[in-house]
Amino acid sequence: MAAVTLEQAKEMLASWLEAEKAVMSNQSYSIGSRSITRANLSEIRKSIQYWSKIIDLKERKKRGKGTARISSIIPMD
Repeated sequence: MAAVTLEQAKEMLASWLEAEKAVMSNQSYSIGSRSITRANLSEIRKSIQYWSKIIDLKERKKRGKGTARISSIIPMD
């Protein structure tokens, strides 16, 4: 996902937030014999978390912070 820009990631997050609103206001409905069910709310929330993390990583990288790196230290006598 390295080809996605920060602006694109923000647009995707905004889209998923709008989808969450739509699903929360009306999950499913029927007209006569036809019915429609919107996307699964838990899947939408997973996508919101994913895009939020992408945005956070890109903003940290932009500020020069990068990602956290942990290494182990083994004490020697």
